[in-house]
Amino acid sequence: QVQLVESGGGLVQTGESLRLSCSMSGRMFSLNAWGWYRQVPGRQRELVAAISSEGKTKYGDYAKGRFTIARDDAEKTLYLSIASLKPEDTAVYYCSLGLGSGYLDLEDADNGFEYWGQGTQVTVSS
Repeated sequence: QVQLVESGGGLVQTGESLRLSCSMSGRMFSLNAWGWYRQVPGRQRELVAAISSEGKTKYGDYAKGRFTIARDDAEKTLYLSIASLKPEDTAVYYCSLGLGSGYLDLEDADNGFEYWGQGTQVTVSS
């Protein structure tokens, strides 16, 4: 059974940096894709960044520059580094994972993949 657990969120100051982690348990397929999403109350969940097992990446328009997605396949862990945090980055951040070759092109990354974590809260104070 696949489980995803996010960690690394918390209360930070404007301008600080943060790295979120998402650990996967269960059987990992060699071909896969996963991504980070965020949601603010009252708004739809949106793509932050996604990455395939072939190294292809896709970033949300607002995420280019300050957000960096990375993966450690040996540890079955996904990372999201956020630099120069702003109050508008305050959200619950979720990771999502898709297993199999069908996700490699990231065409459906905006909608997320088949498995989801519970999320980690990031709060940026001004």
